[in-house]
Amino acid sequence: MSVLRSRPVLRWLVPATAAVAVIGGGAAIGTFAAEAEPSLPPRTAAQLLVDLQTSRLEGLSGTVVQRADLGLPPLLGLAGGNDATTLLTGTHTLRVWYSGPERQRVALLDTLGERDVVRNGRDLWTWQSRSNTASHRTLGADAAEKRAPEAGTNLPATPQEAADLALGAINPSTEVSVGRSATVAGRDAYELVLQPRDRDSLVHQLRIAIDARQHVPLRFEVLAKGSDQPAFEVAFTQVDYRRPDADQFTFNPPPAVTVKEESAERSAAGKPEHAAPTGDPKVRAVGSGWTTVLVARVDGALGGKPADAKPAGDAPDVSKLLGGLPAVSGDWGSGRLLTGKLFSVLLTDDGRVLAGAVTPERLYQVARG
Repeated sequence: MSVLRSRPVLRWLVPATAAVAVIGGGAAIGTFAAEAEPSLPPRTAAQLLVDLQTSRLEGLSGTVVQRADLGLPPLLGLAGGNDATTLLTGTHTLRVWYSGPERQRVALLDTLGERDVVRNGRDLWTWQSRSNTASHRTLGADAAEKRAPEAGTNLPATPQEAADLALGAINPSTEVSVGRSATVAGRDAYELVLQPRDRDSLVHQLRIAIDARQHVPLRFEVLAKGSDQPAFEVAFTQVDYRRPDADQFTFNPPPAVTVKEESAERSAAGKPEHAAPTGDPKVRAVGSGWTTVLVARVDGALGGKPADAKPAGDAPDVSKLLGGLPAVSGDWGSGRLLTGKLFSVLLTDDGRVLAGAVTPERLYQVARG
C-alpha cells in the first residue's frame, strides 16, 4: 500500500488489479470507439512524467473496459474457462469506485451475473451473484500504514529531477516519446509512448493516455510487434472525479447468501501451511528489462513425461494441454512451445519452464545456458 501512496498515479489501477486477481468472466461489448484528436498545448515526455508524479486523486468512479487479444491457441479451452484463462481473451466491463487507498470497490459484469470486490478500511469482501456466495477477510493493521521516507536516501528535490532520473534510467532499454493527443471517456488526454529497443522483445509499444487536467491515466495499451492494434488494452469509457458516497463501500450481503470468513492470519501468511506444495519450484530471472526470462524447475509436473496423477475435479488435464502444443527441439534439448502475441513459454522435457515477453529464439538461448 505504501507504493500506491507514494505514487498517487497508480491508485486508479487498484480496483482493476483487484478484479483481475480475484474475479473473472465478462461480457463482450465491442472495441473502444475512436474519438476526435483534441488540440492541446505541447508537452514533453519529462513534463508528462512530472504530471503523473504530482497528481492527487482523491476520488473517482466510472466504467472501465478491458480487452485482450493475445493470440492464444484454442487448446487453452481445455483449462475449463477458469478465471485466469477467461480474462486472457475477449472484452470485459467493470464498474469502479475509489475513495482513497482504504476504500475501493470493483464490480465485474458479465451476462451471467456480477462479481464484486469491496474494501472498506480493514474489511475486504468478495461476492458472486451467480452462486450467491461471499467471503470476508479482515486485513492486517499494516495494510493501512503509511511508510515514512527513509532518512539519508538521495532523493530528487523536485518532480522535474525525478522525471529526468526516470527517463535516464529507462533510456538504455526504452525509447520514450509523446504520441498523439486523444479523447478518452470524454476527457482530453496526452499520450506517453514507451518502445523497447531490444529486438528480442515481443512488445512493440506501451501507450498511456493521461488526462490533460487531472493527470490520471485514462487508457493503457500494449501493442505487439507487427501489429497496429492493441493486444491488450484497459480504458475508462466513463469517469467522474468526485469522491463516491461512503455507502458505495458498505457491503450488505444479499438474502440467503453463504458467507465464508477468512482469518487475518491466512491473509498475512498468503497461503495456509498445509496447502503449500512439497516441492516449490525455484524461479530465477535471466536478463533484464523487456527481455527478462523467468526460469523455473518443476520436475515431474511438466515436460515430455507429465505427472501420473489425474486432475482433480474441474482441474485441466496437463497431459492434454501439453500434447496440444507444438514440439520443438534444438541443441538446448526438447520440449513444447506456447506462443502468444506478447509472450512465449517453453516447457522442456527435463522439467524446466521458461517464460517471457520475448521471441522463442530468446528462450532457446536461455535454455541452452
